Amino acid sequence: MQDSTPLVVGIDVGGTKTHLRAYAGSVRVADHLRASSGWRPHDPVAAADRLAAVVAEALPAGARPSAVAVGGHACETPRQCERIRTALRLHLDVPAAVVGDAELLVPAAGLDRGVGLVAGTGSVAVGRAAGGDPVQVGGWGAVLGDEGGAAGLVRDAARAAWAAHDRGEQPDALARGLLASFGVPEVPALGAALESAADVSADWGRHAPAVFAAAEAGSPAAVAVIAEGGRSLAALVARLAARGVAVDDVVVAGSTILAQPPLYEAFVTALAASVPGARPRPLRVPPVEGAVALARSIL
Repeated sequence: MQDSTPLVVGIDVGGTKTHLRAYAGSVRVADHLRASSGWRPHDPVAAADRLAAVVAEALPAGARPSAVAVGGHACETPRQCERIRTALRLHLDVPAAVVGDAELLVPAAGLDRGVGLVAGTGSVAVGRAAGGDPVQVGGWGAVLGDEGGAAGLVRDAARAAWAAHDRGEQPDALARGLLASFGVPEVPALGAALESAADVSADWGRHAPAVFAAAEAGSPAAVAVIAEGGRSLAALVARLAARGVAVDDVVVAGSTILAQPPLYEAFVTALAASVPGARPRPLRVPPVEGAVALARSIL
């Protein structure tokens, strides 16, 4: 199908799914989804092999990309992303860019600068310093961080339930909801249930609806956990501002914050208090559109 129109390819490798879109001019040539299982960003050769395979299976027969841009989950440093980019160019021999997946949000929103904030299973915020260097805060996984993401909310909710138990209180709606979600009979058993997770982030994060249901049912503990999650997300933006990142626009994405108005509202309230003037902007297009914009920029 190759003609004189450049074919740009954008790939968003998320924690659970990989999304590829390709355009020839304004015509969408491919829109491809697959699972992200097997994505190994700390092994640049394996990561590049994976990306090249996705390109090959998604594009029509005979199509050759003119430029490829990738936003990769857990691609945490410029050095790591550069190693993947170098390996990918050996496969495709075209201009290529590789960034962390949260860096796709600002270009996806049609902006040249700003903050990309993700609160899905985990949480992270990224921006660029005045000199153009990327700056990332958060994203340290559910055991140590990811406050405001689904897994972090569940961890903090379990802590709240344990604290109430230690005070001799009867289980409230939050504790009862966690017990039902994890399928355990009593609050002390939540510890073993959390520790038995094979994939901590995913296995903890899937219980987050219990936290929001408990808040809706009137649990003060659940309401407090969600409010603290919103403050923690706003704190990520404040850290970027302190490091010289332009935070006038904060593009927000993620399956948790955009699907749960109480968390989004808690974030917006905390952001107004901690970073006055920052404008939150929910992302209304798939983040892969940011990868497409990056691919066009390197043609």
